[in-house]
Amino acid sequence: MVGKLSFVGVELFGYTSLQLVMEDNVPKKSSHFEFADNGFAFIHRLLDISIFIGVLLLICQLHGVSFNKNYLILLLAHIAGTSYIAEALQLYRPWRVNQFRQMMWLVGLLLVICFAGLISALFVFKISDAFSRVVVLAWYFGSALLMLSWRLIFRMIRKIQVAHGVNLQRMAIVGLNPRGIQLYNEIKAHPELGFECIGFFDDREVDRFPPEYRALLLGTVKESVMTAQSGVISRLYISLPMHADKRIQQIVQQLGDTTLDVYLVPDFLLMNMMHGRLSTVGRIDTISVFESPHYDVQNYLKRTFDILFSAVALLLLSPLMIAIAIAVKLTSRGPVFFVQDRFGLDGKRIGVFKYRSMKVLENSDTVIQASRNDPRVTALGAILRKTSLDELPQFLNVLLGHMSVVGPRPHAVAHNEQYRGQVSFYMLRHKVKPGITGWAQINGWRGETDTLDKMEKRVEYDLYYIRNWSLWFDIKIIFKTVFKGFSGQHVY
Repeated sequence: MVGKLSFVGVELFGYTSLQLVMEDNVPKKSSHFEFADNGFAFIHRLLDISIFIGVLLLICQLHGVSFNKNYLILLLAHIAGTSYIAEALQLYRPWRVNQFRQMMWLVGLLLVICFAGLISALFVFKISDAFSRVVVLAWYFGSALLMLSWRLIFRMIRKIQVAHGVNLQRMAIVGLNPRGIQLYNEIKAHPELGFECIGFFDDREVDRFPPEYRALLLGTVKESVMTAQSGVISRLYISLPMHADKRIQQIVQQLGDTTLDVYLVPDFLLMNMMHGRLSTVGRIDTISVFESPHYDVQNYLKRTFDILFSAVALLLLSPLMIAIAIAVKLTSRGPVFFVQDRFGLDGKRIGVFKYRSMKVLENSDTVIQASRNDPRVTALGAILRKTSLDELPQFLNVLLGHMSVVGPRPHAVAHNEQYRGQVSFYMLRHKVKPGITGWAQINGWRGETDTLDKMEKRVEYDLYYIRNWSLWFDIKIIFKTVFKGFSGQHVY
């Protein structure tokens, strides 16, 4: 008998899909991708930690150095630090095939950051004499070599297995529609995933399908159930529109007496879901459609990074910020700082600090954006705005927790009210804290938004950032901001 249906979020080929799981007092069967998320990630962490321990013990043994209390403390601190940073960089998340190079770069970045942190700590606390330089250097280089090597070997083994048909899973798709075709093309483009798609099942007439895919039609939807029961395939993807929920329910009920892995690829969620995280309310499963990416440990990682970065930035930039403050005071009448009301996290109002760059202090329900040759902008203010130096005081907002270093740029309250009814999903920008810099800004969408299409492009980039957030993505944006984020074509 088919039990109650629940939906489990799965990240597949870059698309957010829903796995169908049967519940009738029967333990849930973990899918291949759930194991990849949990089991493999645990093994990867364990391998890396084992490398740190094993290499240090081996190097101490070969170099004739006693593994004493100092080295034990160093090892434990290193494991704690690398684990924290690895989680921040999302090193152990599921990686798609075409992201292998990025994963290897992240391993290298992790080791560089940890090595720099270790050297700095030994220097600051003046305890470098307690450790052998040869041991420490050999430990890091040996660990780096092994961490990179096992990942490369694992990938090569997987390629060989796929080439010889080992662990190759046969699957089919119900629904020869645009979404089903996208799924098919992803599988064909990445054979390393270990899938062989035998074709499609669909009830429509053949002449309604794209000519190049007609040969892949295997039969009707009813025949897909018969194929599944015969054991020809091990998994079936249902790519029917969500308004066909009764048809989907019928298919699922018929598949209830098979051992087939069944997946839904719903059309309405794929482009608009922000994360698709599974959660529960009592015994009821729910899946998020719009949700901040900063939850649980991710929130603490993001906040820790913001505090450390903003504190260092304020310390290093203090001479420049003092000089700008003096210049603002000497060149025009009025206060040094201007605090403007803007929307922050969850649409709550915050006061954003800026150096005053105009002769007026506009903070009402009607705010006119600065334009070319705007008479309100002071001579010094024009320079500050063009180079974004007027925004340096916002590091104080970051330190106070109102903003992040990286995130969607906060708009004036008046502009929010204007565009929230004109741009789809505009308010989803506020699912994260606003930032000093952002993905939209480094891609040229900063400054005046005098047309609706400019604001739409800015929101498009902001939502991309939220959907794809990671601490590594933040670091990448900060790095690019140094080279291309301080000026813009429409900044006045």
